[in-house]
Amino acid sequence: MAQIGQSKLFIIIVVAFLLISIPSYGQQTKIDYYQSDNVTNAIPYFENRFKIDALLEEITLLFYRRSGTPPIILVRPDGTKIKINNLPKDKITWFDDRTFDLITIKNPMPGPWQAIGDILPQSHIMVVTDVTIKVDPLPEVILSGETLKIEGHLYNGEQAIDDPLFRDVINLNVDFFSTNNSAYDNFGAEPIKIAQFRDDGRDLDEYAKDGVFTGEFELAFAPGEWLPIYSVIMPMATRELRQKPIILQKTPITISVEPVMEVGKSHKVIFTIDPTYVDVDSVLFQGKVIFPDRQEVPFSIMEGKGNLRTYELAYTESGVHRIQVSVFGKTINGREFRLVLEQFTFNAESKTGLVMPTLNANGEMTSLPVDKADVVITDKIILAEEKAKQLAMELQEAKVEQESAKSEKDLQTYIIIAVANVGIVLIALVFYFISRRKKNKK
Repeated sequence: MAQIGQSKLFIIIVVAFLLISIPSYGQQTKIDYYQSDNVTNAIPYFENRFKIDALLEEITLLFYRRSGTPPIILVRPDGTKIKINNLPKDKITWFDDRTFDLITIKNPMPGPWQAIGDILPQSHIMVVTDVTIKVDPLPEVILSGETLKIEGHLYNGEQAIDDPLFRDVINLNVDFFSTNNSAYDNFGAEPIKIAQFRDDGRDLDEYAKDGVFTGEFELAFAPGEWLPIYSVIMPMATRELRQKPIILQKTPITISVEPVMEVGKSHKVIFTIDPTYVDVDSVLFQGKVIFPDRQEVPFSIMEGKGNLRTYELAYTESGVHRIQVSVFGKTINGREFRLVLEQFTFNAESKTGLVMPTLNANGEMTSLPVDKADVVITDKIILAEEKAKQLAMELQEAKVEQESAKSEKDLQTYIIIAVANVGIVLIALVFYFISRRKKNKK
C-alpha cells in the first residue's frame, strides 16, 4: 500500500466480469483483477495483472495501447510468455491493430496473468463475452424519402459498454433486405446499406464518445416490405440483430403543375398530400426552383389546411424548370417526420412553341421561338457550309504547295547526287591517265 501523501496510479481497472456457467460443476467462474501502484513498481503500466479461475473454457481479452506501438506480451502464471509471433494457433487467436489487441484463449491456465506493453493509462482491460447492440425500434409508420435518427447502445453480455475507446474496435452497420414479397414494389430488390452507426459527434450524433451510437437512415429507395439487420462487426466475430420486417410506405406527396406561356402570368405548382399516413394540416414545404438559366429561387409554404398546397411561380422564360422540395410534418401517430421529394421537372413553353437557346450579338445566351430559331439555325448552317468550302480550298492549295515544294526539294537532291557522281568519274579518269603516263615513261 502506498503511504499517505503519495499518489496512486491504478493501471488495471475492472470493466467487465466474465460469468460462465459450467453445467458439470454447477458453479460460475470469473476473472479477478489486481491493482498496482507506482511505488512497488517504478516502471508505469508494467504490472497489468489479472487472475483467471479454473474451469474457464474460453476467454476473449481486449487491451488498448498507444497508437503504432508493438503488440503486447502475455505472461502465464507459470512465467512462460505468449507473443503474437509464437502463439499456439490451435489454442489462441490474436488480432492486432494499431491501437489494440484482441485475444481469444481456449482453456486458459488458471492463476494470475500479466500483460506487458505500452497500454494506455486510462484504458481498460476488457473481458469480451458477447458484444451486442440494442437499438430503438423503428416507427410504425415509415415514409419513403424521409430521414430517421436511430440510437443504439453496445452491451458486453448484460453490461453496457461505455468505454469510448471501444468504438475503434468495431463497426456498426445496418442493412435493409427485401422480404421478396411479390405484393410490394421492392420484390426482388438488392440489399441496401442504409447507414453506419457513429459516436463521433458528427451529423445527427449529438455528443462524441458518450457511448450512444447514432444511425442516420436515409430511406430514399423503393417502398415495400424490408427486413432491417443490424451488424456488430469485430475483427474475429460478427453479431447480428434482426428486427421484425417493416413496411416502407410510398411518399405521401405528389407534385403537379399548371403551366402558362406568357410573361406576366404564373405557373401554378400543386402539392397533393395523401392523408392515409400523415396529418395533412401539419405539413410544411421548403424548397427551391432552378430556372433554365440555372438561377435558383428559394420558396416555402408555411400555412395551409387540407390535402392541397399551391405555389405561384412567375413565368420568366421558356425551358426546363426543376423543383427540389423538403417536407416537414407529423404522421397520423403524431411522430414528427422530414423527407426529401424526388426532383420534379416541367418544361415551360412560349406561345410560339418551344424555344431553343442561341447567342445574341454580344455573345450572351438567349432564347428564340422555334420558327425564329429555325431561321437562325438555317443561316448558321449556310455560313458553316461556306466556311467549310473555303477551308477545303485552302487545304487543297496548301497541299499543292507542299507537293510542289517536295518536288523541288527532290530535284535538288537528284542534281546533287548527279554532280557527285560526275565528280567521282572525273577523279577516276584523272588517276587513270596519270597512271598511264607513268607507265609509258618507264
